[in-house]
Amino acid sequence: MPIIKSAKKAARQAEKRTEHNVQIKKNIKSALKAFKANPTPETLAKAQSEYDKAVKKNLIKKNTAARRKAKLHAIAKSANMKLA
Repeated sequence: MPIIKSAKKAARQAEKRTEHNVQIKKNIKSALKAFKANPTPETLAKAQSEYDKAVKKNLIKKNTAARRKAKLHAIAKSANMKLA
């Protein structure tokens, strides 16, 4: 356990940030699962939006999100989904 006041605060902040990051990752996973179960333009947009939010919060890197979004498009294309 931290003894110094600033260390205690840093520990509290780290706990809150971890909780927030876990929630964002859960949102990504649920959006991805929904898209794979039912590939529609709406679920595709939702999944891409979740990846963009994670990049904005520096949770994942920009190229990682781009790679994963490209994979979503490949899934959409194989499901014969009409892309706008």
